[in-house]
Amino acid sequence: MESPAFFFTIFVWFFLCSITAYSIYMGFGPPAKRLRDPFEEHED
Repeated sequence: MESPAFFFTIFVWFFLCSITAYSIYMGFGPPAKRLRDPFEEHED
């Protein structure tokens, strides 16, 4: 439990979970109202 690989694994797991949670928040949370849809802007 004291090896550096264990702490590195926990750090990488936490980092990936944090990025995933932040992406979900930005995509579906309150900041999503400010996102623009480039496909709607360029309708043919």
